[in-house]
Amino acid sequence: MNRVIVVFTIVSVLFGGGCGVISRLGTPTRYEKKVPAEYDITKRKGEKILVLVRQPLWLDAQENLRFYLTGAMNAGFAGRMKWETENLVSYEQLSKFRSARSDFSLLSPAQAGKELGADMVLFVMVEDFVLNRIEDAAIYKGVLAIQIVLFDAVGGNKLWPVSEKSKAVRVAFDVESGGREKALTRLAGSAALCTTRYLYNCPVAYFKTSDDRSGQAWQNW
Repeated sequence: MNRVIVVFTIVSVLFGGGCGVISRLGTPTRYEKKVPAEYDITKRKGEKILVLVRQPLWLDAQENLRFYLTGAMNAGFAGRMKWETENLVSYEQLSKFRSARSDFSLLSPAQAGKELGADMVLFVMVEDFVLNRIEDAAIYKGVLAIQIVLFDAVGGNKLWPVSEKSKAVRVAFDVESGGREKALTRLAGSAALCTTRYLYNCPVAYFKTSDDRSGQAWQNW
């Protein structure tokens, strides 16, 4: 008898005053709801990707941003998109190739990718970088701005973005108390997240970050 009463109560809640419960249960979570990819690179899973970062000399940055950004972008592919490690050109592989080629600076992104056996090249140009320690405090303030283009290494044609010359990404923070190394890692990681999020159907929960300063509407995030 008690079991009948319990069952009746549950049914009453779900189909009576508990309609809102059913509605909530049927609503996709921030992890289930996706932001559609601008270019779904996961359809080319199994192909090899080279992340090629250009750090201009005029930037006058002591840090090797190529190292941090390459590692962060590769980690983004391997993490969220489950890309196989053997299909990601490591920074070490690229560094050895760069050292062995005296004409490396003359190669186009697609040519460099083809030489390294890659099918696609994610070309990253560093435009702005500032990392300052706040006086009398072990706190850092940083800014990193990059432009990104995805190329097909075989044909040399641009794959993404379609309607723009390149994709602009800008990240920044006012406070990082974990030291300079952590600040650099944070900037590179945020830049990678704000890049790779466009290349797969990204869950809403992973699409936004407090460090994002890209576009005109970032203040509303």
